[in-house]
Amino acid sequence: MQTIFGRFSHISIAAAALLGATVGLHAQNFPITAGQRATATQVAETGVPLADLAPNAPDHYTVKRGDTLWAISGLFLKSPWRWPELWGMNLQDIRNPHRIYPGQQLTLEKANGRATLRSGQAAAGGPPTDTVRLSPRTRYESLADASIPTLAPSAIEPFLAEAMIVDEATFAMAPRIVATQEGRVLLSRGDRAYARGEYAGGSAVGNPLSDARGEPRDFRVFRNAKPLKDPTTQEILGYEAQYVGKAELVRGESEAETTDQDGKAQIETVPATIDIVATKEEIRVGDRLIPEPPRELLSYVPHAPAMPITGRIVSVYGDAVALVAENQVVVLNRGTFDGLERGHVMALYKDGQRLRDKTDSAWPQIKLPNERNGLMMVFRAFDHLSYALVLQVSDGVKVGDRFANPN
Repeated sequence: MQTIFGRFSHISIAAAALLGATVGLHAQNFPITAGQRATATQVAETGVPLADLAPNAPDHYTVKRGDTLWAISGLFLKSPWRWPELWGMNLQDIRNPHRIYPGQQLTLEKANGRATLRSGQAAAGGPPTDTVRLSPRTRYESLADASIPTLAPSAIEPFLAEAMIVDEATFAMAPRIVATQEGRVLLSRGDRAYARGEYAGGSAVGNPLSDARGEPRDFRVFRNAKPLKDPTTQEILGYEAQYVGKAELVRGESEAETTDQDGKAQIETVPATIDIVATKEEIRVGDRLIPEPPRELLSYVPHAPAMPITGRIVSVYGDAVALVAENQVVVLNRGTFDGLERGHVMALYKDGQRLRDKTDSAWPQIKLPNERNGLMMVFRAFDHLSYALVLQVSDGVKVGDRFANPN
């Protein structure tokens, strides 16, 4: 494929794509596993069976702004999580599946019962061609930001800023807000408050909030930590802290020497000073502070687990509804210790009904088969629990529903 730029020299689109990838390496250095690359390489050589194509897979498709890798995969393949195969169908032009840009023309070719996908540019007013003539022009654009994401960032970003699983000990020792200015009961953005990390009594032992170099300055503010129990064993797997806002440390805790009414010297505790910088709900005395975790890359590569993983839904994030729909978040009773990782796609199943077989004179109890109900993707995993975004669902999802590897 060539680009003709007026009378200037010829360059290949592949080279330009490689240059774009090099420019953005520091911005998006996303992992590609050996298994995913091996699958892509195999498909690049043989293509995919026509039976694996989506029923209405288009012959041509032009990538546009707002597209996601998940959506494009679902456009061509029956199973969107099989993205390495989509990538492999176009391995020569798409060296990195995280580097697919608006304007690329994807052409589906079918031969001998197999399908392959090639990339090109569509000439204006005509069919796809390997050569396109461009008029000289200047355009400034960040290549690192131009590639399409795997999923729409807006579907997950709010939960990355809020959802957090903690163990009981961590929450018990977390610094807490101890006072407000002028005796205020509720705090909002821009208000100042005072907090302590040290405990004078009880079994909890906490460290004083410090403004020393290297110590955390940004905190998430949480309220009650809700225990999350395994639906089967009733074991507490962790605690979900209720997010209410964010705070910034201004001054650390300290001690001051003063004298009492009798003139005796005494040491007084001076709590740390914090400023409230964001609120989801009004913040109050007693709320806890947990250091802001490192920011995560907002790229999620959908793929099926390499080993069988099954489990159940523990909770619906926010407890706002009983039945979950698409683009809502659920908590799973499996985590990194069980093999779940970010990007894993799991199939949702609805338990089959238990009923009496009225066609049998003995009216025996029977259980209908569990039916697949949709797909979800893990976007954050802890030791024993994970958060997943529901991507597709045919019926409402609820606490206790099962999940397993997709077929």
